[in-house]
Amino acid sequence: MVAKVNVLRHIIYELRYAIPEGNLKNNLMLQYILNQYKKYKITDQQLCKARQEMEFMANTYLCYLKSSRLEQEIQQEFHGKGERTVEATAKMVGFKLPHDPK
Repeated sequence: MVAKVNVLRHIIYELRYAIPEGNLKNNLMLQYILNQYKKYKITDQQLCKARQEMEFMANTYLCYLKSSRLEQEIQQEFHGKGERTVEATAKMVGFKLPHDPK
């Protein structure tokens, strides 16, 4: 049960990043997810295919939200800014150019 609640918490956390200006209480995605969690809230001893499917969909949605956020961060960091100098390119990948004493 703890893992299911953790997934829900992580989904809410990721939705806050995905929708920074909006109010999560009025968000239809979050309302749907919460309704599904409430609908399939049963004991772990019972076997329910719909509950397992809901857990899988929640994990999949969480993975999608995390991947989308990380893709945006990577895009912002490495977005092409035109032609770079050799020094800037070396610094970006973590190299240092040899010192040229002229």
